[in-house]
Amino acid sequence: MIYKDFQDVKLSALGMGCMRLPVIDGDDAKIDEEKTKEMVAYAMEHGVNYYDTAWGYHNGNSELVMGRALAQYPRESFYLADKFPGYDLSNMDKVEEIFEEQLKKCRTDYFDFYLFHNVCELNIDDYLDESHGIHAYLMEQKKNGRIRHLGFSGHGSYDVLKRFLEAYGKDMEFCQIQLNFLDWSFQDAKGKLELLKEYGIPVWVMEPLRGGSLAKLDSGAEEKLKALRPDEGIPAWAFRFLQTIPEVKVTLSGMSNEEQLKENIATFEEDRPLNREEMDTLLGIADEMVKKNVLPCTACHYCVSHCPQGLDIPWLLELYNEHCFTKGGFIAPMALSSLPEDKKPSACVGCRSCEAVCPQQIRISEAMADFTEKMKG
Repeated sequence: MIYKDFQDVKLSALGMGCMRLPVIDGDDAKIDEEKTKEMVAYAMEHGVNYYDTAWGYHNGNSELVMGRALAQYPRESFYLADKFPGYDLSNMDKVEEIFEEQLKKCRTDYFDFYLFHNVCELNIDDYLDESHGIHAYLMEQKKNGRIRHLGFSGHGSYDVLKRFLEAYGKDMEFCQIQLNFLDWSFQDAKGKLELLKEYGIPVWVMEPLRGGSLAKLDSGAEEKLKALRPDEGIPAWAFRFLQTIPEVKVTLSGMSNEEQLKENIATFEEDRPLNREEMDTLLGIADEMVKKNVLPCTACHYCVSHCPQGLDIPWLLELYNEHCFTKGGFIAPMALSSLPEDKKPSACVGCRSCEAVCPQQIRISEAMADFTEKMKG
């Protein structure tokens, strides 16, 4: 296992994400506890020392199952991460209640790593609202040793990330972002990484395989990669991409069975970063994947000045592209929920004034109508 230095500890470069544990009969709330314990045993035996759970994973059962699974091992033999569930605004005034319950569920006296969970458009104002006492409470727990390292995760935009860092960056020790070779440009993961570098904050990675969608590519893309590294599996390319980025300390993978776990651990037995040709080829494949599935908005903003509704069309198209490419997901709905009704895609009146000035000739009104329908589903 590759290890990365973080302050005074060594963390396994591969962390076990506990959002996609094996389940019974396809029911996300029913974790197969025996299989999970077998996976944890294999992970521990092969050097994985970082385990990441959260309040909402598996309908609240991930913390319970992982608490029981990890209780079989000496507490100093692993690092446990948990998160404050700010993705649900009803939790904002319950930080103490939730934190105490998380410790009980995880059968521990402290968390090695604790995060503000999913900082995004939906919750940034509440996270920064000191009246909720979230930041103050978590800092107090850190002072008391019940949180060893404090950080945050985010699926939000660059601007949201920047607002959070301007407020709390001095207290953040690490940040978890969605980072993979597709989102390097598609979600501006590169820009977010550069911002974190400015603050000296190391990076934890979530969605390295984008929910498994990067574990298999089309035949043309796979042939290009096989020509460069005949012995490398396709999922491994996504991990090698991350091994090429020095700021990345821990890559979290949500593994649903022991086969995935064994394959990923084998990949992380060796550090094999990409060379320039390999990196260019992989990012070129990502560009082709995006071009086939998204509208070619360049965010020139010509459309905005011609919209009678004052819609932020480039941002809405960015969310639309994300939602279409992912075939659903939570990022677009969460971002749109932060907007007033008169700024959502449904506010488009179909006047086509924006389309008259669009250099890319995008049928924006049709995209807004389709986006509105998709959000109803």
